[in-house]
Amino acid sequence: MVRILVVDDNPKVRQYLRAVLEQQSAWHVCDEASTGGEALQRVQKAPPDVILLDFQMPDRNGLDVGHQISQLFPNIPILMVTIHFSRQLAEAARAAGIRGACAKSDVGSIVEAVDALLHEKTYFPAMNSANAVEWRN
Repeated sequence: MVRILVVDDNPKVRQYLRAVLEQQSAWHVCDEASTGGEALQRVQKAPPDVILLDFQMPDRNGLDVGHQISQLFPNIPILMVTIHFSRQLAEAARAAGIRGACAKSDVGSIVEAVDALLHEKTYFPAMNSANAVEWRN
């Protein structure tokens, strides 16, 4: 069973992401966090197999939190999910050690991205064509 930590300040978004992820029979949302600080505590207490991380949170942004987690736990893949998806954000996420980024609104991309990360790939949709995916090992 793949254990997933969902980090988002909005409880309805966490509930939505949990529902999307747990449609996959082998995936289980093992924990949730509503702030970056809480996410760091949860990862240190019980490291998950993969993390879905919001970009905008009340205490710190997802880039900073993702960078900290990737420094402490380089083997845990992180997917940044955001409503503010852009090429610049994807590039900043990659530079921070985050292995994927996608829009919260794109359910298919979320599932595809988590699957890619679990198979030791990265997931950054190409911005120049709709629905195109950039795969890097």
